[in-house]
Amino acid sequence: MLTPNELSAFKSILLHRKDEIQKELEATDYFQTKQSHVQDSVGELSRYDNHPGDTGTELYEREKDIALVEHYEKELKDITHALENIEKGAYGKCETCDKDISLERLKALPTATHCVEHSPDQNVSHRRPVEEEVLIPAYGKFEYDEKDATLYDAEDAWQDVSRFGSSESPSDFFDQSILDYNDIVVEEDERIGYVEDIESFVGTDIEGNNIQIYPNAVHQAYEEQLDSEGIVSAVGNIGHPELESFDDE
Repeated sequence: MLTPNELSAFKSILLHRKDEIQKELEATDYFQTKQSHVQDSVGELSRYDNHPGDTGTELYEREKDIALVEHYEKELKDITHALENIEKGAYGKCETCDKDISLERLKALPTATHCVEHSPDQNVSHRRPVEEEVLIPAYGKFEYDEKDATLYDAEDAWQDVSRFGSSESPSDFFDQSILDYNDIVVEEDERIGYVEDIESFVGTDIEGNNIQIYPNAVHQAYEEQLDSEGIVSAVGNIGHPELESFDDE
């Protein structure tokens, strides 16, 4: 049990700390989080036309201000709760087991409402910071991502998006044969929408007639391979009767 003098001393400590926090928040206008916008620190009306990296420092400072305000408000809430317990005669008692909180613990943490054994903050979290999620691929977390599925999954979505550019460059890869940005997309050589290469540039109508060639990179590589082998491509001659007859011979 705490003596009346000890209760009075702890009450004075709590009131003094409460006054300090309130003065700090008022002097800084709650660290200007209620009045000032982050773009004010760079002298601009808007950040719309700025790259996020150009205002990284200002963003960090604003996040720090918000964190400080939340920390002070939490401490004020704990102080108010402790003062209420003093008025009710419950100060110094564990709210879980109703046993006395040690004097040493109260001196170190006057707002303590639990003994060491029942402190809600005694468990150490093993969760990693949420920021680390950007260090892992955007796929691999869903059911079909690591399977050879024909449906459109998260990996396919990432492939489509990454083709428009990413922070990676050919120099980031061990394979020194990669020289083109288009070759650094995950599984960039994967066949999408077809099984055989020829299916990517040969098309017909719904009845299988009117064969047409749709030139693309695969078609070009196909023709170059045949030329290097001295073979005339029947596919490349579609639409040219005189060459088709040559192929028949």
